[in-house]
Amino acid sequence: MDRQIPIIDIQHLTRRFNGKAALDDVTIQFPRGHVFGIVGENGAGKTTLIKHILGLYRAQQGSVSVFGMDPVRRPKEVLSRIGYLSEQPDFPEWMTIAQFMNYMGAFYAKWDASYAAKLVEEVNVDPHKKIGELSKGQQARVGLCAAQAHRPELLVLDEPSSGLDPVARNEILAAVIRTVVEDGRSVLLSSHLLDEVQQVCDHLLFFSQGKVLLSESMEAVLEKHYQISVRISAPLAWQALPGVFKATQDGTEWQLFCFADIAQLTNLLKQQGAQILDQRRLSLNEAFLARSPQRHILSEVA
Repeated sequence: MDRQIPIIDIQHLTRRFNGKAALDDVTIQFPRGHVFGIVGENGAGKTTLIKHILGLYRAQQGSVSVFGMDPVRRPKEVLSRIGYLSEQPDFPEWMTIAQFMNYMGAFYAKWDASYAAKLVEEVNVDPHKKIGELSKGQQARVGLCAAQAHRPELLVLDEPSSGLDPVARNEILAAVIRTVVEDGRSVLLSSHLLDEVQQVCDHLLFFSQGKVLLSESMEAVLEKHYQISVRISAPLAWQALPGVFKATQDGTEWQLFCFADIAQLTNLLKQQGAQILDQRRLSLNEAFLARSPQRHILSEVA
């Protein structure tokens, strides 16, 4: 396995449905051994991106490479190395958990039956119970066991903990951490629960309206997102300020939202005659809300 080859390499990917771009010229690379978080509002393109990675959609424009292969042309080779869990898994409810795990094992040459049994035991569910008798949280735990039992190089989680209670969510997060820490594998996590993304991901991909607005390390995202309050009597051309992506105005006072070198930006503001009233880092949730176009209130006054 060449660790220099990105586990996922997407170049200029565009996908349209009924003339509307679900993905718009998306170019991203995912190196191996990381936990990537994908966030964005509903309809931002997260699930469409994942379906391309799984080979369920063929690229209309651009290219998708997973493990150095086209997942549409070589589905067996790609999918055998991926573990997948979605928000609404379609499990055969008439099967017992034990039967389901045996059934899943038939699809993977590297399936480890003893490891699968160990995972089921760890999530504290009775293997003799039918899947239809399980709660949503228990089904998610079983699904995660099935996604991990062949020790995939890439674990893809599409809203895996949506609608689950905090205990079940923590169990899923613990499993994600264990997957990465113990074996050095990669995880792609799409979630609208920003606290869990911040907790486990080391790289953040922020989608909006089919475009990538931000692709940065989690450390940089948390360290460089700021809200700055300034007072200035002269017109402020905030669009020209490096890193400022949103601004609101109330008289001579401005609230600037930025992803920037804060020292450099404040020095530039002072050179333009602005008085710095306050500055603070944004939480991941605040940064997400500020960057979401639907929530922007952009001042056009200069």
